[in-house]
Amino acid sequence: MVDSRRIATQSREEFAVNIEDSSDEEPVRIRVLIVDDQPLVRSGIAFIISTEPSMSVVSEASNGELGLIAVSDHHPDVVLMDIRMPQMDGVAATRRIRDTGGPPVLVLTTFDDDEVLWGALQAGASGFLLKDTPADELISAVRIVAMGGSWLDPRVTPRVLEVVRENRHLVGDQIRSLEELSEREREVLGLIAAGASNPEIAEMLFLSERTVKGHVSSIFSKLGARDRAAAIIIALQAGLGAPIALHRSPDADTS
Repeated sequence: MVDSRRIATQSREEFAVNIEDSSDEEPVRIRVLIVDDQPLVRSGIAFIISTEPSMSVVSEASNGELGLIAVSDHHPDVVLMDIRMPQMDGVAATRRIRDTGGPPVLVLTTFDDDEVLWGALQAGASGFLLKDTPADELISAVRIVAMGGSWLDPRVTPRVLEVVRENRHLVGDQIRSLEELSEREREVLGLIAAGASNPEIAEMLFLSERTVKGHVSSIFSKLGARDRAAAIIIALQAGLGAPIALHRSPDADTS
């Protein structure tokens, strides 16, 4: 059973909650932080995650500013981040988290959030989930992003691609970096942009996972990409791939 208590209160609409797992079951492997200004959304997501033994909600926050404090205090493995919030929005909070080497961020979005998709992508979001996503997909997305992978709700994918097309402008250094990639590395980068994990890339290209990891490391180094999300942005801008949501086993390696 989960015991919840408030650790910071500024108003009825602005607060953060500390949640401690008092169960005697096996140690929680994936720690989740929920940042959303709607209490019903937070409680709904928290309930879904509470049904998965390998996950736990370690904190909740009602805006980006409190979310940053919660990241520092509770060291989550994944942050579920709303975009439109008071004080500090999700784009700014995501950028701060990623710029300081924080955990991956999975953005919670709605059908009318097109204008902020590009900002979230540039900020380093590792994926997008619609707020009406089924429970099993939410669990899968959290697990994959926690392992370093990316996730795009299939219903969001067409809009993400449109946003990328509208903002496709690689700077000179990025163009030169792409030219440095070998034919095999470009192929791997395209599959990364499609959302494929390392084991899936290995299977599709008939390579060992160790070889794929070597290619991925080389790609990150040449592109100056800090993570998979950053590499995906460059790949999409170059027209090398189209993201898809892949349902993987819990043990899939995305590093």
